[in-house]
Amino acid sequence: MMRSLSVLALGVALLAGCSKAASGSTPPASSGPTVVPPAGGAVAITADEKGFTPSEVRATAGAPLSLVFTRTSDNTCAREVVFPELKVRRPLPLNQAVAVALPTEVSRTYRFQCGMAMWEGSVVIK
Repeated sequence: MMRSLSVLALGVALLAGCSKAASGSTPPASSGPTVVPPAGGAVAITADEKGFTPSEVRATAGAPLSLVFTRTSDNTCAREVVFPELKVRRPLPLNQAVAVALPTEVSRTYRFQCGMAMWEGSVVIK
């Protein structure tokens, strides 16, 4: 009986993970601290059941910037990353790094999100 309840609870939790539209709930706003890119301009971002970590990157205008996404879990709807303002959509294969170079000529903020817009992050360029 206890095992059946555990299996049932796990199933409900997995189904709830990407059901924003069905449940009307909002996912957590942020999945980690703000990160400033190192000298090379590459920032590693993990996509998992918690969303994107880090969820905010601050960069210097004019400096090279590349976000390197790695999806580490199948229990996430972050199977792709989308930059709506740039019209960029990239699949995130499990355990494979996917680099996305961003323009930094102008001070602005870019949003990135999963394909369902449940998990979000941002890049602030100043």
